[in-house]
Amino acid sequence: MAQETDDIRQARVPERELDDADRRLLGVLVDDATVSYAELGVRAGLSAPAAHERVKRLRRSGAIRRTSALIDPVAIRKPLLAFVHVDTSGWGKTPELMAISEHPEVEEIHSVAGDTCMLLKVRTEDTRALEGLLSQLYETPGVVSTRSYVVLSTYLERPVQPGRTDEWHMASHLARPIDATAAPRKFTSTKKRGRQGVMSN
Repeated sequence: MAQETDDIRQARVPERELDDADRRLLGVLVDDATVSYAELGVRAGLSAPAAHERVKRLRRSGAIRRTSALIDPVAIRKPLLAFVHVDTSGWGKTPELMAISEHPEVEEIHSVAGDTCMLLKVRTEDTRALEGLLSQLYETPGVVSTRSYVVLSTYLERPVQPGRTDEWHMASHLARPIDATAAPRKFTSTKKRGRQGVMSN
Protein backbone atom coordinates (compact mmCIF):
# COMPACT_ATOMS: atom_id res chain seq x y z
CA MET A 1 0.00 0.00 0.00
CA ALA A 2 1.26 3.48 -0.77
CA GLN A 3 -0.45 5.00 2.25
CA GLU A 4 -1.97 3.84 5.51
CA THR A 5 -5.64 4.46 6.14
CA ASP A 6 -4.97 6.84 9.02
CA ASP A 7 -2.77 9.12 6.82
CA ILE A 8 0.31 8.51 8.94
CA ARG A 9 3.29 8.21 6.63
CA GLN A 10 5.09 4.90 6.35
CA ALA A 11 8.45 3.85 4.96
CA ARG A 12 8.51 4.05 1.19
CA VAL A 13 10.84 2.03 -1.00
CA PRO A 14 12.63 4.45 -3.36
CA GLU A 15 12.64 3.83 -7.11
CA ARG A 16 16.42 3.60 -6.95
CA GLU A 17 19.20 4.18 -4.46
CA LEU A 18 20.19 7.83 -4.01
CA ASP A 19 23.61 8.67 -5.41
CA ASP A 20 26.04 11.39 -4.32
CA ALA A 21 24.57 13.92 -6.76
CA ASP A 22 21.08 13.36 -5.32
CA ARG A 23 22.37 13.89 -1.80
CA ARG A 24 24.17 17.09 -2.83
CA LEU A 25 20.94 18.39 -4.35
CA LEU A 26 18.96 17.52 -1.24
CA GLY A 27 21.59 19.16 0.97
CA VAL A 28 21.19 22.44 -0.92
CA LEU A 29 17.39 22.25 -0.89
CA VAL A 30 17.27 21.52 2.84
CA ASP A 31 19.18 24.76 3.46
CA ASP A 32 17.14 26.82 0.98
CA ALA A 33 14.38 25.33 -1.15
CA THR A 34 13.82 28.65 -2.99
CA VAL A 35 17.07 28.59 -4.99
CA SER A 36 16.78 28.60 -8.76
CA TYR A 37 17.65 25.50 -10.73
CA ALA A 38 20.66 27.33 -12.14
CA GLU A 39 21.99 28.05 -8.64
CA LEU A 40 21.04 24.58 -7.48
CA GLY A 41 23.01 23.04 -10.32
CA VAL A 42 26.07 25.17 -9.60
CA ARG A 43 26.09 24.28 -5.91
CA ALA A 44 25.48 20.58 -6.61
CA GLY A 45 27.93 20.34 -9.50
CA LEU A 46 25.28 19.74 -12.17
CA SER A 47 23.76 21.59 -15.09
CA ALA A 48 20.45 23.35 -14.49
CA PRO A 49 18.45 20.90 -16.67
CA ALA A 50 20.07 17.91 -14.94
CA ALA A 51 19.27 19.40 -11.52
CA HIS A 52 15.67 20.00 -12.63
CA GLU A 53 15.21 16.42 -13.83
CA ARG A 54 16.72 14.98 -10.65
CA VAL A 55 14.47 17.12 -8.45
CA LYS A 56 11.40 15.94 -10.37
CA ARG A 57 12.51 12.33 -9.94
CA LEU A 58 13.13 12.87 -6.22
CA ARG A 59 9.61 14.27 -5.87
CA ARG A 60 8.07 11.34 -7.75
CA SER A 61 9.90 8.82 -5.61
CA GLY A 62 8.84 10.51 -2.36
CA ALA A 63 12.39 11.42 -1.32
CA ILE A 64 11.15 15.03 -1.39
CA ARG A 65 7.81 14.88 0.37
CA ARG A 66 6.93 18.56 0.16
CA THR A 67 8.36 22.07 0.31
CA SER A 68 7.60 24.09 3.43
CA ALA A 69 8.72 27.21 5.30
CA LEU A 70 10.51 27.24 8.65
CA ILE A 71 8.80 29.71 10.98
CA ASP A 72 10.51 31.63 13.76
CA PRO A 73 8.65 30.52 16.93
CA VAL A 74 9.36 33.83 18.68
CA ALA A 75 7.75 35.75 15.82
CA ILE A 76 4.50 33.79 16.28
CA ARG A 77 4.68 34.04 20.10
CA LYS A 78 5.33 30.37 20.78
CA PRO A 79 8.83 30.41 22.28
CA LEU A 80 8.34 27.63 24.84
CA LEU A 81 9.40 24.23 23.50
CA ALA A 82 8.67 21.07 25.50
CA PHE A 83 8.66 17.31 25.06
CA VAL A 84 5.85 15.47 26.79
CA HIS A 85 5.97 11.77 27.67
CA VAL A 86 2.47 10.31 27.80
CA ASP A 87 1.75 7.07 29.65
CA THR A 88 -1.45 5.26 28.74
CA SER A 89 -3.35 2.31 30.15
CA GLY A 90 -3.38 0.50 26.81
CA TRP A 91 -2.33 1.02 23.22
CA GLY A 92 -1.22 4.65 23.03
CA LYS A 93 -2.30 5.66 19.52
CA THR A 94 -6.02 5.88 20.06
CA PRO A 95 -8.37 8.21 18.16
CA GLU A 96 -9.00 10.08 21.41
CA LEU A 97 -5.30 10.74 21.98
CA MET A 98 -4.59 11.56 18.34
CA ALA A 99 -7.31 14.24 18.59
CA ILE A 100 -4.80 16.33 20.55
CA SER A 101 -3.21 17.09 17.16
CA GLU A 102 -6.09 19.49 16.52
CA HIS A 103 -4.19 21.97 18.71
CA PRO A 104 -1.57 23.84 16.64
CA GLU A 105 0.78 23.75 19.62
CA VAL A 106 1.35 20.03 19.01
CA GLU A 107 4.07 19.65 16.37
CA GLU A 108 4.90 15.93 16.54
CA ILE A 109 3.39 12.74 17.99
CA HIS A 110 5.46 9.57 18.20
CA SER A 111 4.82 6.07 19.49
CA VAL A 112 8.04 5.06 21.22
CA ALA A 113 9.73 2.14 22.95
CA GLY A 114 11.04 2.51 26.48
CA ASP A 115 9.51 3.74 29.71
CA THR A 116 6.66 5.67 28.07
CA CYS A 117 4.06 5.07 25.38
CA MET A 118 3.82 8.29 23.38
CA LEU A 119 6.14 11.25 22.87
CA LEU A 120 4.81 14.68 21.96
CA LYS A 121 6.77 17.70 20.78
CA VAL A 122 4.84 20.84 21.67
CA ARG A 123 5.49 24.56 21.37
CA THR A 124 3.42 27.03 23.38
CA GLU A 125 3.33 30.71 24.27
CA ASP A 126 4.18 30.19 27.96
CA THR A 127 3.91 27.76 30.85
CA ARG A 128 0.24 28.60 31.37
CA ALA A 129 -0.53 27.53 27.81
CA LEU A 130 1.50 24.36 28.37
CA GLU A 131 -0.53 23.69 31.51
CA GLY A 132 -3.74 24.06 29.49
CA LEU A 133 -2.48 21.54 26.94
CA LEU A 134 -1.55 19.09 29.69
CA SER A 135 -5.02 19.43 31.19
CA GLN A 136 -6.46 18.46 27.81
CA LEU A 137 -4.24 15.39 27.81
CA TYR A 138 -5.41 14.34 31.27
CA GLU A 139 -9.02 14.54 30.12
CA THR A 140 -8.22 12.08 27.33
CA PRO A 141 -9.47 8.53 28.03
CA GLY A 142 -6.63 6.12 28.64
CA VAL A 143 -4.02 8.71 29.63
CA VAL A 144 -2.53 7.75 33.00
CA SER A 145 0.25 10.28 33.48
CA THR A 146 2.55 12.71 31.71
CA ARG A 147 6.12 13.91 32.18
CA SER A 148 7.09 17.23 30.64
CA TYR A 149 10.61 18.31 29.72
CA VAL A 150 10.83 22.05 29.04
CA VAL A 151 13.70 23.10 26.77
CA LEU A 152 15.96 25.78 28.23
CA SER A 153 18.27 26.25 25.24
CA THR A 154 18.43 24.70 21.78
CA TYR A 155 21.86 24.03 20.29
CA LEU A 156 20.83 22.04 17.22
CA GLU A 157 17.48 21.83 15.49
CA ARG A 158 17.32 20.87 11.84
CA PRO A 159 15.24 18.89 9.36
CA VAL A 160 16.19 15.48 7.99
CA GLN A 161 19.70 15.64 6.51
CA PRO A 162 20.57 13.84 3.25
CA GLY A 163 24.07 12.91 4.43
CA ARG A 164 24.80 9.56 6.01
CA THR A 165 27.60 8.24 8.21
CA ASP A 166 29.06 5.26 6.38
CA GLU A 167 30.88 3.79 9.36
CA TRP A 168 30.74 4.38 13.09
CA HIS A 169 33.98 3.99 14.96
CA MET A 170 33.27 1.93 18.04
CA ALA A 171 35.34 2.01 21.20
CA SER A 172 37.90 -0.78 21.33
CA HIS A 173 36.60 -2.14 24.62
CA LEU A 174 33.11 -2.78 23.18
CA ALA A 175 32.26 -6.28 22.01
CA ARG A 176 31.90 -6.83 18.28
CA PRO A 177 28.40 -7.75 17.08
CA ILE A 178 27.91 -11.18 15.56
CA ASP A 179 28.03 -11.18 11.77
CA ALA A 180 24.95 -13.19 10.77
CA THR A 181 26.19 -13.47 7.18
CA ALA A 182 29.50 -15.10 8.10
CA ALA A 183 29.89 -18.83 7.76
CA PRO A 184 29.71 -20.66 11.09
CA ARG A 185 33.08 -21.48 12.56
CA LYS A 186 33.98 -25.10 13.17
CA PHE A 187 35.41 -26.01 16.50
CA THR A 188 37.36 -29.20 17.23
CA SER A 189 37.85 -30.43 20.72
CA THR A 190 40.82 -32.53 21.80
CA LYS A 191 40.98 -34.41 25.05
CA LYS A 192 44.26 -34.61 26.86
CA ARG A 193 45.02 -37.29 29.36
CA GLY A 194 46.27 -36.04 32.61
CA ARG A 195 49.12 -37.78 34.36
CA GLN A 196 48.37 -39.69 37.50
CA GLY A 197 50.94 -39.46 40.19
CA VAL A 198 51.95 -42.51 42.20
CA MET A 199 52.58 -42.04 45.88
CA SER A 200 54.77 -44.54 47.75
CA ASN A 201 55.45 -44.84 51.42
